[in-house]
Amino acid sequence: MKHFPPSELILNPDGSIYHLNLLPEQIADTVITVGDPDRVHEISKYFDTIEHKVQKREFVTHTGTFRGKRLSVISTGIGTDNIDIVLNELDALVNIDLKNRVEKTTLTSLNIIRIGTSGAMQQDIPVDQFLISQFGIGLDGLMHYYDTQNNAEEHMTFLHFMEDVSKKTNFPIRPYIASAGENLVEKLAYDFNKGITITCPGFYAPQGRILRGNISVNNLLENLSQFSYKDLRCTNFEMETAGIYGLANLLGHQAISFNAILANRITNEFSQKPKETVQSLIELVLERVTLLT
Repeated sequence: MKHFPPSELILNPDGSIYHLNLLPEQIADTVITVGDPDRVHEISKYFDTIEHKVQKREFVTHTGTFRGKRLSVISTGIGTDNIDIVLNELDALVNIDLKNRVEKTTLTSLNIIRIGTSGAMQQDIPVDQFLISQFGIGLDGLMHYYDTQNNAEEHMTFLHFMEDVSKKTNFPIRPYIASAGENLVEKLAYDFNKGITITCPGFYAPQGRILRGNISVNNLLENLSQFSYKDLRCTNFEMETAGIYGLANLLGHQAISFNAILANRITNEFSQKPKETVQSLIELVLERVTLLT
């Protein structure tokens, strides 16, 4: 039986997990993640009851019930470096006996639901629309530090992506791919538009934005927007989805990423009502979450 020493599994003096500052009983089996700490309240304000409110650094967690279903909402901050912390610590809370520092014999699979904002890379995806990420392709490199295996669908999609886009784009790092949890897509997003989401390690040059600094990856937006495979195409940029999918799949959890499109990079538009758009997505996802058993 593997033992996790204090240097690898770091706990606070009260026994809570190091960064999230949570105890196992303070987390639900269905977890909604948001990037912005202020957005946690925008979800939990709909809860019937709130059991726990915990904050450490950018990680804010509210756990309570919505229409009788126990939920947790947690802010991850921006980027897959934070996703590495959040997903591993959530998994440790449910699948490691923290007192004895050993893996539990019975493992728990969490439902991890991202509600985030994003920019479209297709002209016909208008601002204020919603879509879910069928796949996340990561340009950040996180999952190369883990020993992972792609399923057949991921492998073929990625193979075509590399044959097409990598011939035209000099990526600084080899991308990776991960897919949404099939059960969550079927139950929560059966009528949503679906696409391939590109997860980037930054907001400006990594997403092809040019301000005062010159960029080294030319025509990134154009090359990505031209890719399609089967009935899916690259639809949007953001900064967490591929990491969430990759770690969720590796650790045995289900994950799905809902995206509120606030910008269209082709038409150069930005939403005139970003708060209202995000709020509408929150309300819709909460309605759907009650369908989970």
